Amino acid sequence: MSLRKTVLSAAATVLAIGMVATACGGSADGDGGGDADTLTLGYFPNITHAPALVGVENGTFAEALGDVALDTQTFNAGPDAINALFAGEVDATFIGPNPAINGWSQSDGTALRVIAGSTSRGAGLVVRPGIDSVDDLPGTTLSTPQLANTQDVALRWFAQEQGWDVDTEGGGDLSIIPQDNSDIINAFELGEIDGAWVPEPHLSRLLVELDGELLVDETDLWEETGGEFVTTHLIVSAEFLEAHPDVVEDLLRGHIETVDWINDNPEEAQAAAIAHLGSVSGSGPSPEVVASAFENTSFTVDPIAPSLRGGAEHAEGVGLLEPVDLEGIYALDPLNKLLSEGGGEAVAGL
Repeated sequence: MSLRKTVLSAAATVLAIGMVATACGGSADGDGGGDADTLTLGYFPNITHAPALVGVENGTFAEALGDVALDTQTFNAGPDAINALFAGEVDATFIGPNPAINGWSQSDGTALRVIAGSTSRGAGLVVRPGIDSVDDLPGTTLSTPQLANTQDVALRWFAQEQGWDVDTEGGGDLSIIPQDNSDIINAFELGEIDGAWVPEPHLSRLLVELDGELLVDETDLWEETGGEFVTTHLIVSAEFLEAHPDVVEDLLRGHIETVDWINDNPEEAQAAAIAHLGSVSGSGPSPEVVASAFENTSFTVDPIAPSLRGGAEHAEGVGLLEPVDLEGIYALDPLNKLLSEGGGEAVAGL
């Protein structure tokens, strides 16, 4: 069996187990109704998830949820978060577009909904000194955070656009090796890899701490959306949304407040992100790295829906996703209701 089929088969198995687990309880009552006493929120220790880092660190989400307790769980990359959502281990999670698309596809559109944007930009390919152009990449070894995650798809699509052959076993015109972000940093420092397509703050760590060079800024690849593309958005279990729309609305209220605060107070937001990353991983990135990461990203509740469709097309193109109909993946009415109440403009889905 091919690796792609193995991955999809394993995901389907997790989905089946997850649907049973979710149906049996999770944070909501066992009958799918009643009051939720806890909301479990997932996110990654990345600056591309700064609204999660800051919202949790500052207590904004907890305050917005009121009597509903906030629990949290962190992940290295999107496929792990999707599996946790399938298994009922989280009710909502910040996540990149491609894993969300995969989860939507694997569940035939039943498992999740995108309820808000979070972050745009903040990803690209950093390489070691001596790799001066794209033409120098064939024969190199490059890393991504996880097979089929957002950055992995971006690199494989980029390679395909150059006319290069790559596979999921590290072979081809260039070798793509998925590994944890922390392992990527170590491997780059030791010279075991030549570069990596990574999100912030790992991109800036490679630049600031290890003298890497930004060869491809992903912003340059999204001309059709003016350089903006969804790096992170907020999804929720479809079952939880149906059973507890008031709780989801409260979560969104905290999310909007956090994004606005980050944009109005970037220095304080950077400090909060550093503090939270330190509490999660034991040590936070340097202020220089975080300042660089914030400069490379933008934070918005707009999901930038056209880029989600583009990401799906890229994943299909590199053989990591079957053709998928994304109609219905967005549930933006609760977000737009809150934006309207605050005098803001509505955002659009597909």
